Amino acid sequence: METAIDIRSHPQGEDAEAAAEYRQQPHNLEAEQALLGAILINNEACDRVTGFLLPEHFFEGVHARIYESASTLIRAGKLASPVTLKSFFENDETLNDIGGPVYLARLAAAATTIINAEEYGRAIYELAQRRRLIGIGGDIVNDAFDTPVERSARDLIETAEQSLYEIAETGRYGQGFQPFGTALTEAIDMAAAAYQRDGGLSGISSGLKDIDEKMGGLQASDLIILAARPAMGKTTLATNIAYNVAKAYEPEHNPDGTMKVLNGGIVAFFSLEMSSEQLATRIISEQSGISSEFIRRGKIDEGEFHRLVEVSQELQSLPLYIDATGGLTISQLAARARRLKRQRGLGLMVVDYIQLLSGSARRASDSRVQEITEITTGLKALAKELNVPILALSQLSRQVENREDKRPQLADLRESGSIEQDADVVMFIYREEYYLGRQEPRPGTPEHFEWQEQMERATGITDIIIGKQRHGPTGTIQLQFDANLTRFGNLIADDHLPERFE
Repeated sequence: METAIDIRSHPQGEDAEAAAEYRQQPHNLEAEQALLGAILINNEACDRVTGFLLPEHFFEGVHARIYESASTLIRAGKLASPVTLKSFFENDETLNDIGGPVYLARLAAAATTIINAEEYGRAIYELAQRRRLIGIGGDIVNDAFDTPVERSARDLIETAEQSLYEIAETGRYGQGFQPFGTALTEAIDMAAAAYQRDGGLSGISSGLKDIDEKMGGLQASDLIILAARPAMGKTTLATNIAYNVAKAYEPEHNPDGTMKVLNGGIVAFFSLEMSSEQLATRIISEQSGISSEFIRRGKIDEGEFHRLVEVSQELQSLPLYIDATGGLTISQLAARARRLKRQRGLGLMVVDYIQLLSGSARRASDSRVQEITEITTGLKALAKELNVPILALSQLSRQVENREDKRPQLADLRESGSIEQDADVVMFIYREEYYLGRQEPRPGTPEHFEWQEQMERATGITDIIIGKQRHGPTGTIQLQFDANLTRFGNLIADDHLPERFE
């Protein structure tokens, strides 16, 4: 189409000079008219753009309403033409200003071909994105000039980052359908990687053999919930896994400049409960073999201190990043995870723990259940978006303590069924030793001797109960637990111990 249909009168004289100085937002009325005309003469043109183009992407409000009405008719299986749309716009004052329903006929008469419809649609979309960027830029300037006392510059940056990322995500036009052959190739590539990797894992190794065998490693895009009552060792197990993944990190640089991760991964640890120093102390304790309690209280000799220094030097380059900010919202957490992946890469994300995260103000005002639902849905979406496993810790409700059998169940997940629904894997930690320790009978009684036998069998052993797994079996795994060193390890069964001679 060579010339655009006049949609507004041209300014003249001094008004023309003022209009020339006015900086209009980017738009292309000719492209909008060409696309609408193509749709009105051949409704199939609409199918080529509805996957990414929305009415609000049109600069001219009349065009947005014409597009919305035409799309509605076409979705209902009806014909969208100047004649069928006429009744929708007979009383439209804005359309009457530019010719009334006759404008619809002029659009169709000056239409481009259906072949170019998608290109015009993409042009309209791109201009709409640029207008959104201008709006965000204006918001950033206004917020920076007039910032409430309770908001820091970091809050403004994260808000801007979130807005920009939303544009980037919605700017992909959507993947739409893909051939089964493409999905099949990806599945075979995953199987080949598992075949070639030590241990035959398709995911990232947790560093704990029995967990890896049960789950095939930590799978990309999975939301893994690790739930337990307090004092069961949730943070300890999460810290151990995070350390193991970071320690095993093995990148390979390809000739084309890209990088491939052969083993392990870069880890983001969001600690909403403990400080970064406390987490570091746990890792140093585990690696040095010195009790974390002794480290905190300074009850170490010179040799142990030197060992701590050696271990800390070895851990300096560990690709483990800790964010100990309390009270994060799910959107802030997502923005920080995206930033880390963009700047350094990301292989595993740990969140300690879900109940300390906040949702949006709107959800929080509804109810805590709605807020937790928003958080778990957001974590699952983030796992898919970043294509990394997210290990999220969760508290269990007190009803566990009221039962004779203290083993956790899916129904014990606190505050929302969405945790179970959104999770790909749900694991529980159960330490019988902890509960037996609180039930000691009076010494010297037959019950006490029986209790001692039970304690001997339970000491240092932790059950990891897999209550849900989308890609594999459920069941129970036993791990060794050293409370002094805050360390979980593989349990060596009696039938695997070396032969003893007495």
